[in-house]
Amino acid sequence: MSIAEPIALNDAKKYGKTPLDRVKTLTDVIRAGGDKAQELRHVPKETIDALIDAGLFRFTLPTEVGGENASVRETIEVLEAISAIDASVGWNVMLGSEINAMAVGGMDPELTQEVYNDNPRVVMCGGGGPGSAFGRAVAQPDGSFKVWGQSTFISGCHNSEWCFMPAPIFDGDQIRLVNGAPVVRTWFLHRSQWDIVDTWDMAGLRGSGSHDVKAEGAHVPARFANVQLTELPARYPNPVYRIPVPLRLAYNKAAIGTGIARGALDAFIELANQKKPLLSASLLKDKPGVHMMVGENEAKLRAARAYMFAAMDRVEYELNNGYDLPSAEATQDARLACVYAADTSRHIVDEVHTMAGTSALRMDSPLERKLRDSHGAASHRWVSRPLYGEIGRIFLGDEPAGEFAGGTAGPVLGG
Repeated sequence: MSIAEPIALNDAKKYGKTPLDRVKTLTDVIRAGGDKAQELRHVPKETIDALIDAGLFRFTLPTEVGGENASVRETIEVLEAISAIDASVGWNVMLGSEINAMAVGGMDPELTQEVYNDNPRVVMCGGGGPGSAFGRAVAQPDGSFKVWGQSTFISGCHNSEWCFMPAPIFDGDQIRLVNGAPVVRTWFLHRSQWDIVDTWDMAGLRGSGSHDVKAEGAHVPARFANVQLTELPARYPNPVYRIPVPLRLAYNKAAIGTGIARGALDAFIELANQKKPLLSASLLKDKPGVHMMVGENEAKLRAARAYMFAAMDRVEYELNNGYDLPSAEATQDARLACVYAADTSRHIVDEVHTMAGTSALRMDSPLERKLRDSHGAASHRWVSRPLYGEIGRIFLGDEPAGEFAGGTAGPVLGG
């Protein structure tokens, strides 16, 4: 199938009726792609193509552009299911589907037709980490812009057609200011306008392909100059499109963590039913300490997921019942739930890995990779452990920082 041919949702459904069904159908493909990604440091094209064919980069999009209009809960469940198999593949689907959906919310319908409907295989990347906004975008007389910059941590860049790169606007040599602050936008750059800089050599999430992306005078036509990574008010009724960026990035990252923990528990149970520890006459599964560890960590995972779902259900309830944006209280509760889910998942994988013994240290053990990946997911800015302190300050009576204040306050960049 050529890149120009549309993929109907019915075509994707040959892999399964729902996105979760399709993940199960692709289990072997995801596992093989994750193995190869460890060597490449990015997910191989054939794996991405299979995921695209199954609609797994589009399920979060509105139905108007060929998506399935997924709710927060549905999104978390799909990302968990992929990450239980391989977290690097899950991370790529998370970022690609997330940015595809974030961008569509406020995009002009004519551009939506061009970007999404005319190219149903489209995948996007972007946002970036520390240092990403120190480039420049120079306004041109015809309304276009030329962009220079280098964005860090651009997961999935090898398999993306568009990248959002942050940079402040310059009018000639002068930076544009509003109320004394630089005007920073996320520029919508086609793949022909940027290069990948090989910077991603990490242990955790090794196959995520989170390299730098660099632009040297990239041309942004006037018709794309106002396309942003997120734009409000959203054009679609799904409340997901009105969830502020910090929270939206948080629940997606937490889903990777809980998925890894699920996969680690499942892998341990399989190992425990086969392994006889050194100098032992019985299987690992027959050790009393193992029984307690599995039961306790199963409870921890279920509790973390239940809290995350309850908190995110509250956010969606508010947005479906008269709130333009989530309240401060709902925002803080949801952010705390996401931090707890990611952090608890890391603890679970640590305990499972320890109980598995030296078997888990082998490079061919799924628990070895899951240990690295769980730490990688839990260290992400939007769910990292230090955020407990930021939220704890609020409980102690301090004013919330912008990203916890509800509404649209807080940072708008990141991925």
